[in-house]
Amino acid sequence: MPVLLTVTTTARDTGPTPGPATDLGYLLHKHPERVQQFTQSFGTATVFYPEADDARCTAAVLLEIDPVRLARTRGRDSPDFSLGQYVNDRPYAASSLLGVAVADVFSTARAGRCAARQELADHPIPLEIRIPVLPCRGGPDIAHRLFEPLGWSVTALPVPLDPAFPEWGDSRYVDLTITGHLRLADALGQLHVLLPVLDEAKHYWQGTDEIDKLLRSGGDWLTTHPERELVARRYLARTTLTRAALARLAELDDGLEEGRDTGPDDVPAEVADPRRVPLAALRRDAVVRALLDVGAESVIDLGCGGGALLRALVGEHRFTRIAGVDVSSRSLEQAARVLRLESMSERQAERVTLFQGALTYEDQRLGGYDAAVLMEVVEHVDPSRLAALEHVVLGAAAPASVVVTTPNAEYNVRYEELTGMRHPDHRFEWTRAEFAAWCDRVAGAHGYTVELRGIGEPDETLGAPTQMGVFTRG
Repeated sequence: MPVLLTVTTTARDTGPTPGPATDLGYLLHKHPERVQQFTQSFGTATVFYPEADDARCTAAVLLEIDPVRLARTRGRDSPDFSLGQYVNDRPYAASSLLGVAVADVFSTARAGRCAARQELADHPIPLEIRIPVLPCRGGPDIAHRLFEPLGWSVTALPVPLDPAFPEWGDSRYVDLTITGHLRLADALGQLHVLLPVLDEAKHYWQGTDEIDKLLRSGGDWLTTHPERELVARRYLARTTLTRAALARLAELDDGLEEGRDTGPDDVPAEVADPRRVPLAALRRDAVVRALLDVGAESVIDLGCGGGALLRALVGEHRFTRIAGVDVSSRSLEQAARVLRLESMSERQAERVTLFQGALTYEDQRLGGYDAAVLMEVVEHVDPSRLAALEHVVLGAAAPASVVVTTPNAEYNVRYEELTGMRHPDHRFEWTRAEFAAWCDRVAGAHGYTVELRGIGEPDETLGAPTQMGVFTRG
């Protein structure tokens, strides 16, 4: 009984990417009229299309696992050389094996690339994903908690231990179907992370590079997911890795409600010190203080993400006009939820504007504010595009003040288990000298003066974990 996963889409009659359902073949880079096999270190993955017409198209991944081959791929340092390597439920239920196979077979789709239909790859499409037998420790409720915050409608039906003996009750497996309107790349990335999270087990030994894998696959959605502690703990399993991942997620936190109640599945007490203020909160406080120092009354948050800074700005009555802009529509939706825009009074709602836009193209909507904020944004921009961002913000929009924060690369050695940059999406990270040189150059080119500050507990040799530049005109 091999492992099965199906991805279904339907025809699109309206919107920016109308077209037949069979366009799914372009997105997956697998032709609907062909059956293709892909050898994995633990078995064979077969891709085929049970149905493919203009109205509805389904791609299926059938994974046949070879327990002997799986055992032979284990390294000498891997734990568990017992009979469990040969006698287990892996050939019969979706697990991290299926997640790895799907990531390999659909690697180009997961990266969001499609030369033939790139506009389709960039936009949400109707999707239905089904996994008939999926280990789900904690029952259907866990599946709802993990997928629904990402925009999916979830049906998780318990699989009985034996239909012939209903009194035996349900197994730990579910028949999972999720439906939604998402980019295919986002859906595949979420599955890659959440399949082993639901199973709470992986088929290989985890090293420090697993943190980068988690952050790379989690992308923007994990930092704002209400169950991110649960995801990190189950995905990484090892306490030291979980602690390091949560520290990096906390730094990237862009929308988690602070002080929310925790449940039994949240991170253990030893993983996080509740007495220590997260760097993300210190950074937001420092930015708000800087804006108050320069006397700003109208502020635009460039790259606002899930709206954590916007929430802090709304809490300050000094700021009479507040705007948030982000390239991600999903981040703007999250920001609206964080701000509770729907329940705001009319007077409060008039203070806040959210809109979608790119920071490397001139946009009249970015102008007319006393101050602009680039909080943990510049390091996500390709160095070749940084000059465009400088021109758009300090040259074209040209507010009276600009506040920029970015990681201090020298401080990275203080982060446990960190190898490389703090987030896989960072294109670069500056030392204090590099940041100072950039600030001086940009300020001089656009008629600003700049003051450098540190954020977070400083190290005598390495400096503070976050560095901030406050640009003012004149």
